[in-house]
Amino acid sequence: MKMELRKTFQFEAAHLLPLLPKAHKCRRLHGHSFSVEVVVAGECDPKLGWLMDYADITAAFKPVWARLDHYYLNAIPGLKNPTSEVVAAWIWKKLKPKLPLLTEIVVAETCTARAVYRGE
Repeated sequence: MKMELRKTFQFEAAHLLPLLPKAHKCRRLHGHSFSVEVVVAGECDPKLGWLMDYADITAAFKPVWARLDHYYLNAIPGLKNPTSEVVAAWIWKKLKPKLPLLTEIVVAETCTARAVYRGE
């Protein structure tokens, strides 16, 4: 049985988008309550009846969360221009080696605006 699991995490962080025109509001320092959805997919283990333990997804994401939560994103290596798109790809690169079944990272900076990254 093919299955997809989604686990959602939240972090608070500040950033600015330095490549935008100086008059753009996102060029100024501001913060978000970011939401990250980690998606894995594959065949369920017929004996266990699950794809994987949600706790394994949490364990893989925990160091990433610790690096992002309550930090200035622009100061993190690889996030000089921390758009939601860039943050999603950055998280993917950190998680894919730990979660081979990873298929998607969704980063929402508001409840109505999100970026979806499905790897390269």
